[in-house]
Amino acid sequence: MRYRLTFIAGLAVGYVFGTRAGRERYEQLRKAARRVAENPAVRNTAETAALGGRQAATKAFDKVSAKVGDRMPQSVTDRVRSLREQRASDEDDWGTSNT
Repeated sequence: MRYRLTFIAGLAVGYVFGTRAGRERYEQLRKAARRVAENPAVRNTAETAALGGRQAATKAFDKVSAKVGDRMPQSVTDRVRSLREQRASDEDDWGTSNT
């Protein structure tokens, strides 16, 4: 409940500041955010972080599978296997490579 109240309070503050700043300031902030997002250094860092996350998730999956894989129901094991096969392509949802 505390997090919900904090979120609502943040929304209210953002709304007040946003309405006071106006459309012109909004456009300035949007252009600045787009420049940052299109920066090659930022894109490379994001791709590196995504790759690290995928590698960590794979390691965690392998360790958990080794410990509980034989105790899982066959239907769950089959579902996980099919999901892994679907995600085995060379590109993720954002168009970045897994290399």
